[in-house]
Amino acid sequence: MPSPERRRPPAASAARAALGVLLAMAAWLLAATPILAASPVPSQAAIGDPRSSGQGPGLVGDPLFAIGVVVVIAILSLGVTLLYVRATGGSRRA
Repeated sequence: MPSPERRRPPAASAARAALGVLLAMAAWLLAATPILAASPVPSQAAIGDPRSSGQGPGLVGDPLFAIGVVVVIAILSLGVTLLYVRATGGSRRA
């Protein structure tokens, strides 16, 4: 246990911590640089969905496959949960 003479008062420790936080925030703000954004003027890009072959907006990819994957994951998680409950003895009454 440190001797009482060497202990710092809690207010001094809190003040040092606050000063450290303020210095860190000031350094962070001074290190910030401006970011250049794109122009708000519309570009001459092709009209429509750039991910499709010149068509208008539409579905990209295979939505039925995505739905199927979600359903399979749901069934698997339900099965694993039921196996876990059965293996650990189910619910216990107090």
